[in-house]
This record gives sequence, structure tokens and C-alpha cells, in this order.
Amino acid sequence: MTQPIALTDSQLTAVMTAARSLAPWRRDAFLRAIADDLSRLTEIGPGDIHRAIRAAWRVHFDPPDLDGSAA
Repeated sequence: MTQPIALTDSQLTAVMTAARSLAPWRRDAFLRAIADDLSRLTEIGPGDIHRAIRAAWRVHFDPPDLDGSAA
């Protein structure tokens, strides 16, 4: 069984704010990727949160098609 990840309120807010910007069906995988990344660390700092969010964002963010060229 994996250990829970302890985040401060501001760290959790940063993660959830980033998740909110994703398509709803992408959020679970995004949060799991962040949890997996952070679970490897013994101490979690603000830079670690930022790096984990950035790495997961690159994989799970689908940019909107603003000019309609994908249609």
C-alpha cells in the first residue's frame, strides 16, 4: 500500500488549480501523474510541486483549436 502524500494547503491549491484547467476526463490521469511523481520524494517543496505540475501538464493538456483548423 502506498503512503499518502502530505501537501500544504497552498501546494494542494496549486495542483487543483492546474487540474481545473484541464478537460474533465483528463483530470484523474493528471492528478495520478503528479501523485506518482511526488511519491518518489522524501520531502516536497514548492519547486517539486511546480515541476510535477509542469511535467504532467505537458502530457495531459490538449490545447484548444482556436482557429478551427482541426475540423
